[in-house]
Amino acid sequence: MQMHVLPPEVVSLAVLDGGRFPVRRIYCVGRNYVEHIREMKESDERDPPFFFQKPRDAIVENGGRVPYPPDTQDLQYEVELVIAIGKGGVSISKDQALDHIFGYAVGIDMTRRDRQKECIKRGIPWEMGKAFDASSPCSEIRQAGHCGHNLKGRISLSVNGDIRQDSNLDKLIWTVPEIISNLSMQYALCPGDLIYTGTPAGVSAVVPGDLLVAEVQGVGQLTIRIE
Repeated sequence: MQMHVLPPEVVSLAVLDGGRFPVRRIYCVGRNYVEHIREMKESDERDPPFFFQKPRDAIVENGGRVPYPPDTQDLQYEVELVIAIGKGGVSISKDQALDHIFGYAVGIDMTRRDRQKECIKRGIPWEMGKAFDASSPCSEIRQAGHCGHNLKGRISLSVNGDIRQDSNLDKLIWTVPEIISNLSMQYALCPGDLIYTGTPAGVSAVVPGDLLVAEVQGVGQLTIRIE
């Protein structure tokens, strides 16, 4: 009997004011807030930015549920500003980087912290700790033409109503133009790419039943529940 394999479904995110944003790749910036570097005790604060990826089908839309993943006893959240790329390019200059942005969203980089720490200890890639199913909740995308690029507001996350992360986008070590420029030196960026820009301090574990609300001032809000 001949086997027929169907193509995977297109992963996309809602765009505020209408339409959908098809997701091509998900890039994440590691260690981009000084306070988070200090709480994790992992790195020199002056290290250049580095990037890892998550599968696009790890997206969970606003209001969705995140199943507690297997192979962990330490599932943690990381609230992040997300950049949505609308125009591709290679070796993009910092001066031109903003021209490549379609919009912004609120994301949570869910992390199997125990598996990530094992990877760090062994000197191997972080995939076990980062790139698992439902690990990339993301809100609707707000187009840059509606919110602008001068984002310096509050970034926060609460668990069951208790604020756990509370910082400001002006504390990013590497700015949005610097992130795009650095990443485009390593990969050809394309329309549909998402870039999670790093998380501030305050990460901790969650359990089934917890309600997470993440917010970036001027961009939007993201609500998910762990089940």
